Amino acid sequence: MEQKKLTDEGVAKLKAPTDQQFQNHFDKHVPGLVLRVSAKGRKTWVAQYYTRSTRKEDGKPITIVTSKSLGLYPILKVKEARDKARLFLADPKKALSEAKALAEEKMRVEEKALAEAKARGPSFKEVAENFVKRHVETKGLRTKADIERLLAKCVYPKWGDKPFRDIKRSEVADLLDQIQDKHGARQADVVLAIIRKTMNWYTTRNDDYTSPVARGMHRSNSTDHKRKRILNYDEIKALWTACDSMTDKTVFGAMVRVLLLTAQRREKVATMQWANLANGVWTIPTEAREKSNAGSLTLPQVVQDIIAAQPRLEDNPHVFPGRTPGRRRKSTDKTPPAPPAFNSFSKAKEAFDLLMLNELQKIAEARNDSAKLIFVAKVRTLLEANAAAKGREAKKELTRQLKQEWWTLHDLRRTAKSLMAKAGVLPHVSERVLGHSIKGVEGVYDRHSYDAEKADALQRLADLVDRIVNPPEDNVIALRR
Repeated sequence: MEQKKLTDEGVAKLKAPTDQQFQNHFDKHVPGLVLRVSAKGRKTWVAQYYTRSTRKEDGKPITIVTSKSLGLYPILKVKEARDKARLFLADPKKALSEAKALAEEKMRVEEKALAEAKARGPSFKEVAENFVKRHVETKGLRTKADIERLLAKCVYPKWGDKPFRDIKRSEVADLLDQIQDKHGARQADVVLAIIRKTMNWYTTRNDDYTSPVARGMHRSNSTDHKRKRILNYDEIKALWTACDSMTDKTVFGAMVRVLLLTAQRREKVATMQWANLANGVWTIPTEAREKSNAGSLTLPQVVQDIIAAQPRLEDNPHVFPGRTPGRRRKSTDKTPPAPPAFNSFSKAKEAFDLLMLNELQKIAEARNDSAKLIFVAKVRTLLEANAAAKGREAKKELTRQLKQEWWTLHDLRRTAKSLMAKAGVLPHVSERVLGHSIKGVEGVYDRHSYDAEKADALQRLADLVDRIVNPPEDNVIALRR
């Protein structure tokens, strides 16, 4: 048994044996300390000592070599291994007894903790993950990704390992306060809705659980978020003219006009496909778990003309196509990506807003309307400041101010609804044009398609927009915001 002076540098260079299962290297400084190197290169510190066997030879008890693992290299360096070996070899029996007692104590502590955890029930994360699996996924909710993202970002860092039943109302309030301070009242309310649904779901599956979430814990007033902005007649006229001024007239400008003349959601118009159109009728596809839509609409001739003017691309089925195939984002599963619909809304809207402001300024100057000129200057200043803003918070504040003063694409939907009312369209018809879900008894029992009524409503809308854009000289129309 050759002994050698083991050093960290020398141990690091030791190679795995090729002709045996393991090879022992005995330390010269501490007799009994062995470095065992396996055929796979694993290096283990071992303390070897002699113990008496129950077997006898020539009537005398025999001693056998026994090994005790001390740890792995390089976790345990040479010096630490020697210290640990000296301590163990000084009294192996005592060391083994103490190690056994420690192991038993550790097991008792773990078993006690496990029993207490079982008594308290699952952690919040365990319940939330089960909620996503058995409720969100089962029902095919389209908000699954947002729910998982907000749980991981806002809730799990605070409550992930906390027993679900131990969460108190004050802790819910504290969490919402932190989210509100950091991300705003709206996000706090969204997280509250997820927590409430999770706890209500858990309540339905347990006999003795009561949710700590109470009414009045939301952080914002929902009515404050309901926009009332519609475009007045001057703005509609400026918008219509700006559509002709767009460099890319065939896409964004045309899409803006279709949004106004059909009162449909942005996503539905942007993803319109040629296959959805036949004989002047647009059949709007419905995806699983999405909001209701208008179903099928007979389009006014002006909308049909706008659509017919769009170029058809062989490799893209959309009426308003997005980026060219060579610039498409690669898919994660290596399957060919679907041809894209138009998606450059922010960039196109920024350019369109400036063109529309120019047209609105011309209208104000022709009338010598000082109030409108001041409004145009204010919005232009906000647009330019927002475009030049660098910091996230500064841009967020400018965007908020801009939304208070200026219009968004979704405001065209509200404008179209108001224009249909002006044109004499009955509310229950215009609601069906917008694709809103009809509530109550009427929604349950009235199964009429309203195809003819919706077609008439869109034609009335188109006629009124035409009179706004090209008003008769003896007719003045006014619509206030």
